[in-house]
Amino acid sequence: MSAAVRVAPSVLSADLARLAEQVQAVEAAGADWLHVDVMDGHFVPNLTFGPTVVAALKRITGLYLDTHLMVSDPGRFLRSFADAGSGGLTVHVEVPDVGKVLRDIRAMGLRAGLALKPGTPLEAAKPFLDRIDLLLIMTVEPGFGGQKFREDMLPKLSAANNQRRMSRLVFDLEVDGGIGPETVGVVTARGADALVAGNSIFPLPDPGAALRRLREGVRPAES
Repeated sequence: MSAAVRVAPSVLSADLARLAEQVQAVEAAGADWLHVDVMDGHFVPNLTFGPTVVAALKRITGLYLDTHLMVSDPGRFLRSFADAGSGGLTVHVEVPDVGKVLRDIRAMGLRAGLALKPGTPLEAAKPFLDRIDLLLIMTVEPGFGGQKFREDMLPKLSAANNQRRMSRLVFDLEVDGGIGPETVGVVTARGADALVAGNSIFPLPDPGAALRRLREGVRPAES
């Protein structure tokens, strides 16, 4: 496996009654990041975590906290998540004034990420690619865990990787949605170097072993 491929277990799928135990298990197994899905019940039809959960994670792990803001007005919450301990904040290209939001994230000293829903073309992100640290290609519709991986997103992933290479830009290319042992190979072959995985890790009896199995499926990016 390429050392450049990072695995980010998603705490959306963790057992919150055993959160510390499960986080420590994946950290010991070599997780690179923890992914925190923040949903506001408006941008997506679900409601999940706030800054207090990020702060709790910060107390129990030294892992980088990769925070995905699936919210309609992310600018309102940037400072709260920064203060709670997020290492990076990813916002959606579909929200208003996303350019200013990205600038504000970087001004706080955090890594800035940009996410695209499945129905949003890569062209929507192109004006911002030179000012981000991470591009997140959603391979399911955001809002719920446990969805089936959408193979029709693979061309978008390949196009994003090609754009990164041709433009000589430096950002992580992350995928989120249905990532498990059976799909990790096809996304890493197309250039993904950050993998969000929830249901393929945390609900299993041994999350650490599940993470190691996921790594075994990584394939080199196609040239």
